[in-house]
Amino acid sequence: MLSRSWRMLALRGVIAILFGVLALAWPDLTLLAFAALFAAYALLTGVVLVVGSIKSRKGNEDWWLPLMVGLVSLGAGAVAAIHPGLTALVLVLVVGANALITGVLDIATAIRLRKTIRNEGLLILNGVASLVFGVLVFLFPDAGALALVWLISFYASLSGILLLGFALRLRARTRGTTVEKDRRTIPDRRLSAVHP
Repeated sequence: MLSRSWRMLALRGVIAILFGVLALAWPDLTLLAFAALFAAYALLTGVVLVVGSIKSRKGNEDWWLPLMVGLVSLGAGAVAAIHPGLTALVLVLVVGANALITGVLDIATAIRLRKTIRNEGLLILNGVASLVFGVLVFLFPDAGALALVWLISFYASLSGILLLGFALRLRARTRGTTVEKDRRTIPDRRLSAVHP
């Protein structure tokens, strides 16, 4: 389970960083272009999470948590893709709702993973960042368009960095377990060598 999860989280992190960088690089995006960029981000994230969680469902009793995050992302991406002409306010609220729901589910996933791994704090921190971003969006939905693009860019980049960092720690943990297992079953050649 952990060997597949780190890849899913790493890909989700890379997609978030790309979205954040692209949104920051083009701060004068039109609403339609921003809707298309967000739709692509949310749909890619959703596909990665849904496929990854379905593949790991046999060895992971908590496979449904990333599935839920993926379905929420797919839903938000579909709304942005199907209705790209939404008013700015509705699009911002969709982005905020997506952040709130994925934040709660990321925190729930991290709490469930505490039984399995250490250093789940980065995933919790990502969930908290998502919740803070979602709350800010709902508190100030009529903030200037440029301020919202910067806020969304910062959030996506921070979320991507946290997810990528967590994925790399999870990967190291997974590889560390494999190495420990190998050491227990394969004798060390240095110990078995006959010294003159």
